[in-house]
Amino acid sequence: MTERRYRPELQGLRAIAVVLVVVYHVWLGRISGGVDVFFLISGFLLTGQLVRARERGPIGFRRFWGKVVKRLFPAALTVLLAVVAGSVLLLPENRWFQTIREVFASAFFVENWRLAADSADYFTQHDQSSVVQHFWSLSIQGQFYLVWPLLIALVARRFLTPALVAVFAGSLAFSVVLTALDQPLAYFHSLTRVWEFALGGLLALFIDRVPLHRLVRVVLGWLGIAGLISCGLVLTVGEQFPGYVALWPLMSAVFVLLAGASGSNFGADRFLGSRPMTYAGDLSYALYLWHWPILVFYLVARGQTEIGLIGGLGIIGLSVGLAVLTHHFIENPARQVRVRTYRFAAIAMVPVLLATGGWQVAARWKADSYALAAGDPDHPGARAHTPGFQYWGAPDPPLTPAFLSLPEEYAATGDCEIAPRHPELSVCSTEFHDPPSKRIVVAGDSHAQQFIAALRPVAEQKNWQIISMLRGGCPFSTDSDSVPGDQPCIDWNAAVADEILAIGPDAVFTIGTRDARPGLVEWTPPGYVAQWRKIAAAGIPVLAARDNPRYNFSPSACVDANGPAAPECSTPRADLFAPEPPYLGIEDVPPEVSFLDFSDYYCEPEVCPPVIGNVLLYLDDNHVTATYMSTMAPIVEEAVETALGWATADAPS
Repeated sequence: MTERRYRPELQGLRAIAVVLVVVYHVWLGRISGGVDVFFLISGFLLTGQLVRARERGPIGFRRFWGKVVKRLFPAALTVLLAVVAGSVLLLPENRWFQTIREVFASAFFVENWRLAADSADYFTQHDQSSVVQHFWSLSIQGQFYLVWPLLIALVARRFLTPALVAVFAGSLAFSVVLTALDQPLAYFHSLTRVWEFALGGLLALFIDRVPLHRLVRVVLGWLGIAGLISCGLVLTVGEQFPGYVALWPLMSAVFVLLAGASGSNFGADRFLGSRPMTYAGDLSYALYLWHWPILVFYLVARGQTEIGLIGGLGIIGLSVGLAVLTHHFIENPARQVRVRTYRFAAIAMVPVLLATGGWQVAARWKADSYALAAGDPDHPGARAHTPGFQYWGAPDPPLTPAFLSLPEEYAATGDCEIAPRHPELSVCSTEFHDPPSKRIVVAGDSHAQQFIAALRPVAEQKNWQIISMLRGGCPFSTDSDSVPGDQPCIDWNAAVADEILAIGPDAVFTIGTRDARPGLVEWTPPGYVAQWRKIAAAGIPVLAARDNPRYNFSPSACVDANGPAAPECSTPRADLFAPEPPYLGIEDVPPEVSFLDFSDYYCEPEVCPPVIGNVLLYLDDNHVTATYMSTMAPIVEEAVETALGWATADAPS
């Protein structure tokens, strides 16, 4: 156990870590590894405190957790309340629901799990960095403060070291494996970070048993500081952490702590323990909380993606000022409050929960008020591009869907279950009456899924069953065309083809082209054609639809910022589509394969606009809104029935 109860170099180490986090975020757009240092310091301090407390008698959990609440809650909840107010005033509406979800998660210290779930969800991977994304680390820290005292209390003293070694080794191994398999999930997963706390705990148990010469202490201290500063420059922390490469910043911090009080005027501890550095360490928590929302709000308000020297200095200056005010007028007074701790926590959370809940109710009401009614004359959408169309709605109606509901504009797939023949395959279906008159399989990626919003109204009217087998970023092919070498996608598509052949639907609907975007040439991958041939060989008709455009920006966000008539929100059609679709040049296409070209409903003759018929086309930079797709229902119905000969077959005699 460490004998030095107060280590001023710890505050200086905190100061360096938070400065690195802030500077890297503001100017470099990278991650520094400073958060990992916070985890190690927490493990070091908390383990020492708990072991000393247990030596005096049973650990007072209520008292301990009460101190944690008074230390973490006041500043965090103050920032969250400010974030709600700032978001309503500054954030685009299409980011509201994402922010609401994450504010709730942050208030309950589970933001890391919210982000981990989003990292595994294809449809939320397009979310922009939220104003409270940085609460992921605070959430992990809060979970650690909840669990770690129980571990220290339950494990006998003589078994504590082996227990911490086991936790360290197990978590590190899990971190390395998960980082290799799914780095975004690993980054936010609590169990991939436990080893960092455990390393700090082991250091607390043995630091005073490591005798070091003064010169060694001097060298270790400065070597540790140099390692911390250089970590984010050398490593791509955001892509490689938290696997074994996180040992770089952690061992750098270990070196600083091992150096301790060097007894030399040239030791790093003289610098780290100086009054300015210890005060900066006192501000580190509040500074970490404030800098990120101020940075995001600045970028949104200025419409920028990068920050210059003056802007960055302004962000940091404002963050430091708010951190000083928070430290002196929120954190310190809260520690002196006489109210019972848990009552204090509940009282502190009420304003945040009420503000966020009220915001959510108001946002939902606004989104619902923009819902498109059947036959709405003000919002014809794709019908505005049908021959002979005449608009007879209001002269200047509001656009639909609401900007704030854009993230929810993915087409619903119906009820899903695991395929009995292929346990890795999820099969979804919409069924209106049993038995259905026709069965259509929609296969492919999210661009195939879009068409469910157009097919569903037709299916409901004509009692078709829509069976969907969809995987984000994985078009229906024998190859992996979105992410080369993505074996899970290849295996998924093989299972989809087998399932289609087994159930024998009346038709398969999929996408027939890709890469209709500026700077690329639209094409039909050979893997697409190979799948069509496999399905057609079984006598099953295939409908291959020309893909919609993909952009280098979000057309709807451009409309929100500049208006629907802004020329920068439209793209020349020639930059996206060739005069003839690429599949027309493919030889030996089976007669069971039909091609559907809806490009005239995404574009006008010269440009591809962000709005058609007063309906927003895109929810992001490449996905068509379900609302717009629903206006294509009669168009898609006619195209499908004509291609399959169903129009004549279904007509009454």
